[in-house]
Formats: sequence, structure tokens, C-alpha cells
Amino acid sequence: MKDSDRYLKIVEWSEEDQCYVGTCPGLFYGGCHGDSEVQVYKELCRIVEENIELYHQDGKPLPPKTAGKEYSSKFLLRPGKDLHKALVIQALQADESLNNFCVNTLKKAVFKSNEADKRTNTPN
Repeated sequence: MKDSDRYLKIVEWSEEDQCYVGTCPGLFYGGCHGDSEVQVYKELCRIVEENIELYHQDGKPLPPKTAGKEYSSKFLLRPGKDLHKALVIQALQADESLNNFCVNTLKKAVFKSNEADKRTNTPN
């Protein structure tokens, strides 16, 4: 396995930029872009390899892997006092636990956004 296989490489269409954008979260900020999904992926892979080489040249340890990472299904969120209070009130009104209310709200927001992205990227 190559070191570059440890990192998630994402190529997605950007409505805002009207091109494909390639990123590698966890390894470097920024990325690359272009009109061809395949070309952007190839360029992204080259950039990932270059970044890993720079880490090796500088004698620095590589950041934690992002590809194949297992998630615990838990994370800490600090919404601030006002938002926390508003979420508790809405959860009570919905007759749900705070956890279930927040999970359901996040699911709706994330998957609604993903569905909207899919609809705008679908050729007519």
C-alpha cells in the first residue's frame, strides 16, 4: 500500500465554480480544478504524492489517514448557550430526546442538500 492510499481523494462538481474540484481533506488545504473529472482526479493524485514527499523531505510525520477511517458515531458539538436552549425547546415540542432531534435535523439538512446537488448535476 502506498502512503497516498491512506487519504480520501474527493472530486466533485462545483456549481459555484462551474468545474470539477479535487480535494484531499486532512492532508492539505485547497486542491485543484478543471473541466474533466478524470483529469482533476489524476492531478489530485499527483498533488497528494507531492505533498507526501514534502512531509518525508521535512522529516515530519504524515497526518492521520482519512481513507477507510472508521467512525464511532459520536462527536462533541458546542452550539453555544442560545442555540442549545433553542434545540432543547424544539426537541421538547417535537416530543423527542435532544439527541434524536439533533440527529434528525442534521440528516434532513445534509441529505436535503445532497439531493439538491444531485438534481442540479443531473443532465436534462
